[in-house]
Amino acid sequence: MTDDDKRVAVTIRINGRPVRREVPADLALIDLLQEDLGLTGTKLCCGIGVCRACTVAVAQQPGALPQPLLACSTPAALLDGQDVTTVEGLAEAGQLSRLQQAFLDHFAFQCGYCTPGFLMAATMLLQRLQAAPVARERLDAAIADACGAHVCRCTGYERYYAAIRSVVLSQEGLVR
Repeated sequence: MTDDDKRVAVTIRINGRPVRREVPADLALIDLLQEDLGLTGTKLCCGIGVCRACTVAVAQQPGALPQPLLACSTPAALLDGQDVTTVEGLAEAGQLSRLQQAFLDHFAFQCGYCTPGFLMAATMLLQRLQAAPVARERLDAAIADACGAHVCRCTGYERYYAAIRSVVLSQEGLVR
């Protein structure tokens, strides 16, 4: 067996469900999500971690605030024992999350290819703001910090940011 053929056992909680697989050591998380689990919401675009369409949320331990992770360039084997949330994990009981609905209400996307990455970044922003509210005058900067590296080829940035801002301002305790 060569290094290229090496397989490792991993257990990852994906959208709240444990997934146990033996995978090639270098299998990208996006390939596990899309090809093995049928979770196609996370998008592969640039493949080198620049556009951020493949962003998922990862909590390294229970109760930890999730951090953004680029599924296109991260081996699934590195996530053993961690919690991963994909865009499919945002809706609950068939209801869109507040952010998903706000993206629709604000006509925030055109082609929609980058939308999952923006949704995941904005979701993690909301979680951070619940833990540490931001001053109202810093809200736009906080949104830019969370989403500024994401690429939208249709230039929907203003509408994405407006949708995120509307959700933040509609929830008590996120801004001070």
